[in-house]
Amino acid sequence: MINGTEFRGVITDWGAVLTTPILATVQAWIQADDIDWNGYQAVMRTWVAEAYDFNGSANPIHALERGECSGPEFERLLAAQLSRMDGGAVVAEGLLRRMFTASVPDPAMYNTLRALRGAGFSTAMLSNSWGCDEYPRADFPGLFDTVVISGEVGMRKPEERIFLHAAQMLGLAPQECVFIDDIEVNVAAAVACGMTGVHHTGAAATAAELQALLGMPLGRSRPGNLTR
Repeated sequence: MINGTEFRGVITDWGAVLTTPILATVQAWIQADDIDWNGYQAVMRTWVAEAYDFNGSANPIHALERGECSGPEFERLLAAQLSRMDGGAVVAEGLLRRMFTASVPDPAMYNTLRALRGAGFSTAMLSNSWGCDEYPRADFPGLFDTVVISGEVGMRKPEERIFLHAAQMLGLAPQECVFIDDIEVNVAAAVACGMTGVHHTGAAATAAELQALLGMPLGRSRPGNLTR
């Protein structure tokens, strides 16, 4: 409870919060496809900076995450900017699938979400999609009351309207929600909408912060698998 408002819901990002860190995932793909890492960094540094610049113009990440650009279209755009270490061309077809191959769910965070639901909190996923089937959707019913994926709703973080939409889908006011994300710009945007933000740096730290905010025990995660 903050300022007299009781928390009733937790909204969480997907990639790098409930999964392997993005850097580790991407580096595994870079190595597997033998892509020039410096070239990749140069391209993505610009694209990502533009994607989170409120005053910037639209770019491929904006379009992909809002569903305005298809996965195959984005793959062709990105592949054209990259090169392999041997100087060869990067294969565009299936690039996004390969990029996320090393991404796997984090059991500790799964257990935290299950514990929250078991304690009566509503839960939602709010994710900026990268245009491919990167989600294990069969897991969702056991974790979330609702799921908001950017490309399916035509909005993306850090736009205010997508945070308000996620809260509305839970039937809650923004002030009743805690929002978790690994990207600080997104956390700040959620806070600006009235939510309480948690910047995710690891499962243990996030569980400890949620425990302090929500007043319920979320200590060491129970051992277990990722079944529903």
